[in-house]
Amino acid sequence: MSSRRHVLILLTSLFLIVVILAAFEQVRTCAFINLDDNVYVTDNRHIQDGLTIQGVTWAFTTIHGGHWHPLTWLSHMLDCQLYGLKPSGHHLTNLAFHIANTLLLFLVLKRMTGALWRSCFVAVLFALHPLRVESVAWVAERKDVLSTFFWMLTMWAYIRYVERPKLHRYMLTLLFFALGLTSKPMLVTLPFVLLLLDYWPLGRFQLSPSSMNPKSPSSKPINTNDQISMALRLIREKAPFFLLSALLSILTVFTVQQGGGVKSWEIYPLQTRVANALVSYVSYIEKMIWPRHLAVFYPYPEAFPLWKVGGGVFFLIFLTFLAIRAARKYPYLAVGWFWYIGTLVPVIGLVQDGMQAMADRFTYVPLIGLFIMITWSVTDILAGWRYRRIVLPISAGILLSILMIVTKLQVQHWQNSITLFIHSLDVTSNNSLVHNNLGAALGGQGRIQEAIAHYTEALRIRPDYAEAHINLGSALMRQGKIQEAVAHFTEALRIRPDSAEAQNNLGSALMRQGKIQEAIAHFTEALRISPDHPGVHYNLGVVLQGQGKIQEAIMHFAEAVRIRPGYEIAHNNLGVALVGEGRIQEGIAHFAKAVQVKPDYVDAHINLGFGYLTVGDKVSALEEYKILKKLNPYLADQLYQRISK
Repeated sequence: MSSRRHVLILLTSLFLIVVILAAFEQVRTCAFINLDDNVYVTDNRHIQDGLTIQGVTWAFTTIHGGHWHPLTWLSHMLDCQLYGLKPSGHHLTNLAFHIANTLLLFLVLKRMTGALWRSCFVAVLFALHPLRVESVAWVAERKDVLSTFFWMLTMWAYIRYVERPKLHRYMLTLLFFALGLTSKPMLVTLPFVLLLLDYWPLGRFQLSPSSMNPKSPSSKPINTNDQISMALRLIREKAPFFLLSALLSILTVFTVQQGGGVKSWEIYPLQTRVANALVSYVSYIEKMIWPRHLAVFYPYPEAFPLWKVGGGVFFLIFLTFLAIRAARKYPYLAVGWFWYIGTLVPVIGLVQDGMQAMADRFTYVPLIGLFIMITWSVTDILAGWRYRRIVLPISAGILLSILMIVTKLQVQHWQNSITLFIHSLDVTSNNSLVHNNLGAALGGQGRIQEAIAHYTEALRIRPDYAEAHINLGSALMRQGKIQEAVAHFTEALRIRPDSAEAQNNLGSALMRQGKIQEAIAHFTEALRISPDHPGVHYNLGVVLQGQGKIQEAIMHFAEAVRIRPGYEIAHNNLGVALVGEGRIQEGIAHFAKAVQVKPDYVDAHINLGFGYLTVGDKVSALEEYKILKKLNPYLADQLYQRISK
């Protein structure tokens, strides 16, 4: 390759990095959101502990959140090791992977086709399209960008293998593929894509000179028997890839079922799933062309109009027919189209994981196929036009600018849970999940009445929404409406008897009504369902402490802080229980941990101050007095009176 070519590739790569940073730089200020980020990071003690032997073991041996993707867990652990719970670091890691994926896509296409500018334009569309925002700005979607990183590395290694078939190159390709599968099972379609690449642009089928790699010498068309023999050879070549895909597909269905993710056929019958799949294929193309009304969650519609389903069938059949018909002369049309259709299969909803009808993140890899179709088609159509060298760069620049603006606007919606969910409600209807999660975000800010309004709306849309009943009950408890709260917790348990959260909250409500034995029964049941629930251990500790069973209370408080090290109220109560047993230094350590987690925790500061006085450390007690003076002057004076004696 000439030095000029090297410079062009380097400058193009730098250009891609700059435009991505310009479009996505706001992700560094985004917060975690209360949809899956809690499962993946903020409420996951295994992740928060960083990279440890125990954590690595957990990542490879545990089904959590309905998925088995150990490499994704390890990447989150590394982030916590580096950044703790500062969301900016986690978001920047996602962005770094997106940049790497874009550069790899550009380099892979360039190496396969030799077309630098067309490869660059596909990479730009991939990098800057607003549908990419969900995968980049959502920490929980690390699996998306991470798995695609290994997808691109697999294609790169495969090209090297095709250029010079060697066992070590083949094994490297297989290794990257396996790593991708352990990041996200969506890579099960990659062997199919490799076969498409064999057809074009690698030209390994050699159906005709037009379908061959431009780098390869042309050869004469081969007969049908030779074509079949060659196709079978290429399929056999990928047998280990297909075997890994089959194993991961089986494992994925099993794990999602274990996690309750695959919805029953009664909720989403076959005809509904097929209708949704057909409509979604077309809807994704619409959003690619006109990216408006993008939301973090698209609820299932109550019904699919016949014209919409029929139109989807006709549209898909018609485009498939055209792609096949034009394949000999324009092979990129068939490759791009079947890339899009095939790579969406795992997430198109035939096996329903979650309640969404579709999701922007599902297009992260599939739209590459359509971008290839568009780029190569436009270039070929305008090949003989005298003004193409002027019009194409100007048009590309205008499109790039539009994509950057729309993407920047979309990133703004992801600043926090409230901005994201308010936007989602603006562009969708009957969205019970978003109403529920917006209520939780508002409740976290103390805006209880607003939260109750959203929980109520979620239940209007979906009366059997157990989580909304639990959240509404919790909000009512905060308003002192205990009996109403009990009714909602009871209803949640009727809908989902295996809900540890509902059992725990009902126990808390009964405890506030003085029904201690009933409360203990519900806490015990909650621990049977979820032995590692820190809130249940804390509540049991409170009950037992109130009954004078201090040793048992200490055991449950200790378990609560073991499971959730940042559980400040449990640290404080454990400290009180330990001090009561004469274990002063241990108690002081837990009070100190509580104020470390929550610096304005008044009760823990006063307990820490008195703890220091008990062991004769007046200097440290005086420091606590100074802090308390700003937080609660009355309690600070009480502490100072003891210090002065």
